[in-house]
Amino acid sequence: MPPTPALPGRPESLPPSKGPKDPGRDRRRWARALAEMPITLVGPAGSSEARIRDVSRAGVCFFLDRPVPLMTVLGVAFDLATPVGRTRVQGHGAVVRCEKIAKSIDHWEIAVFLHDMGENDRHALEEFVAARGGTL
Repeated sequence: MPPTPALPGRPESLPPSKGPKDPGRDRRRWARALAEMPITLVGPAGSSEARIRDVSRAGVCFFLDRPVPLMTVLGVAFDLATPVGRTRVQGHGAVVRCEKIAKSIDHWEIAVFLHDMGENDRHALEEFVAARGGTL
């Protein structure tokens, strides 16, 4: 099977999974790390607070008490703990996944692909993930 072509503005696509591994992991280009911390979101409906589940150089996954439509562009801002203090990370990204956590709980897990972010912020995310041995 030939590799999937890369999409404009997205990280290069990787070959499909060959075996019982988690296929979601095989698609990820960047390592992830768990990161329970608050995040501020700014979107068409205004500003809100959520709780981060994990981060990578290219994305953030968080929990929110309401769904957000796919491809909605959100501004994001959060503080990363570093060995020398706190670093504020900011950027913009598109919602690429929004799934209800459970039928009985009104919370959603939302993933955002960060397409607009300064290189210093991306570097801070990489260091944060590396310091936590990120491989999710």
